[in-house]
Amino acid sequence: MKFADYCKDRLLLLMLHGICMMLLSAFLTATAYPAGCCYIILLTWLILLTAWFLTEFFRRKRYFKQVQAILEQADQKYLLGELMPASFRLEDRLYRDIIRKSNKSVIERIRSMEDAGQEYREYIESWVHEIKAPIADIYLLCEKRKDDSARRILAENRRTERYVDMALFYARSDQVYKDYLIKEATLQQTAEEVLQKNKYALIENRMRASVHCPDTVYTDAKWIAFILEQLILNAVKYRRDTEPVLRISTSRAGRNVLLAVEDNGCGIPQEELPRIFDKGFTGTNGRGGAKATGMGLYLCRKLCGKLGIQIRAESAAGLGTRISLEFPVSDYLSGFSLSTKSHKA
Repeated sequence: MKFADYCKDRLLLLMLHGICMMLLSAFLTATAYPAGCCYIILLTWLILLTAWFLTEFFRRKRYFKQVQAILEQADQKYLLGELMPASFRLEDRLYRDIIRKSNKSVIERIRSMEDAGQEYREYIESWVHEIKAPIADIYLLCEKRKDDSARRILAENRRTERYVDMALFYARSDQVYKDYLIKEATLQQTAEEVLQKNKYALIENRMRASVHCPDTVYTDAKWIAFILEQLILNAVKYRRDTEPVLRISTSRAGRNVLLAVEDNGCGIPQEELPRIFDKGFTGTNGRGGAKATGMGLYLCRKLCGKLGIQIRAESAAGLGTRISLEFPVSDYLSGFSLSTKSHKA
């Protein structure tokens, strides 16, 4: 709060004091009051007015500075009405009551939206579990038939299942802590299971895939499998026409484990690379014939953030794409694993 602004806000009060001082001077002069005494009265008035004015300014400035500090430090800023410091001024108390009533309405609205969102997530999860049954039945029926039509139905059925899984993981992405289980996971086994699960898509698109992931990490294998599946399907979707290749490998990055998914596909233009993890972003390739939704990589980044994994992308148009997942390695967990293995040996 600036002093000039405070003076402008109190301009009418200052004008009233000025008019009263002029009227008092005129009255004292008209009654033949000594001029020296008149000057002393006016000077005393001016000094008292200035002292009161400055004191009030610094008091108000200190109060609003305290309110601003509370607002900046609060995690939930809509609770300001409950956190505001007490004040003897009636005006401050009235404002505080008004803010409290407004905040109460906001909190009730937030709670109703959270309840609605929770109900929607529960409905999605229930729907996903229900739809899994006919998807599994279609898979079993097609497995009994080995003709071309059955294989095409299997491919479309698998595609439907992927979209269903994406809906489930998206619904749970804000509450990952309720669903994941951190334990030692073999990346080689996880990658091979994901490739086996999507073998029809790889065979149909004649894509060669190789896996070399000797490292183990501590993470949730189910969530990593979902992330890997999104990256593999992107590699299939944006493959090159001749000899498409997919490589999944691990390496060490300092003390951490780096899982890389590389392809020799169409690549990503440099100007679009910083935006590929944004929600709904499809890019030049996705707006072509690939029918992208812009949700796959967004979910990958969101889940990686929940799991404490760094995800990065390197690519160039026409030169393929490399997506890297960097797993942090804990000294405690590594030491525990080594001691356990040596004890078993």
